[in-house]
Amino acid sequence: MARLSENADSKFAVRHLPTPQMKISTDTGKAIGLILIYTALLCFLVGVAADHKSDFHSRAVIFRTGLVTAAVLAALGVITFLFSSTRKQD
Repeated sequence: MARLSENADSKFAVRHLPTPQMKISTDTGKAIGLILIYTALLCFLVGVAADHKSDFHSRAVIFRTGLVTAAVLAALGVITFLFSSTRKQD
């Protein structure tokens, strides 16, 4: 059931609808974690390949971007994998 905010007499009253929480299974969480980890590995390899290409003028930018992206994706993948592993089976 929707409820109005405290300023209900206003013509611009905001309605707050209840939002159901999305639940994913343990296997799906593990799969998402592994996909993120392997995508991080791919980004790392793209960055290393750009660093080894000697005649490419923006290799440092691509290398740094690849490493940062890989670190962020790997961290998200590990966190997702660990949280899905510790949760009880549905």
